[in-house]
Amino acid sequence: MWVRDNTCGLGPYRADLVETYWRWEQDPALLVGYGRQQPESLEARTEGMAAQLRGDNLRFTVYDLAGEAPAPVGVVTLLPDPSVRTAEYVIMLAPESRGKGLGTAATRLVLDYGFHITNLRMIWLKVLAPNTTAVRAYEKAGFRAVGGLRQAGYWLGQVCDELIMDALATEFPGPSVITSLLQ
Repeated sequence: MWVRDNTCGLGPYRADLVETYWRWEQDPALLVGYGRQQPESLEARTEGMAAQLRGDNLRFTVYDLAGEAPAPVGVVTLLPDPSVRTAEYVIMLAPESRGKGLGTAATRLVLDYGFHITNLRMIWLKVLAPNTTAVRAYEKAGFRAVGGLRQAGYWLGQVCDELIMDALATEFPGPSVITSLLQ
């Protein structure tokens, strides 16, 4: 595990977990939250995994630390734009792991990593406006709503807006797990 707090940790994105990741991605709530219209086959996901492991994006497996041993419960990704030192943020949690504060904790760890190791100045995300649970989790982690795209998505068959949220390195609420490791 590379970075951890009392709740969760971030470790490597792992090829041996591709079937687990794929299972999480087929959850109807996740499909709705991402605005996707169709599931993906395990074969296609496995093929895509190889490309993801070779890519420049930062991907982490999220681990729940509540049990006797760390358990994988999600994936977080930073899609960096090195020319402007920013990145888009994406998170996916297993259905059985939602509602426990793990999304907020993992998001804080990713912000900490992105700002203090990757030296990003801003991290942003898009979220469908009706997904109020996700919006609250992002706000608790340090994101702020900064705008929106009107009628850019669908939520349960209805057209909806997509919110744009960002977090700035200069406003990172902390505490920083990264800086405490170096002091």
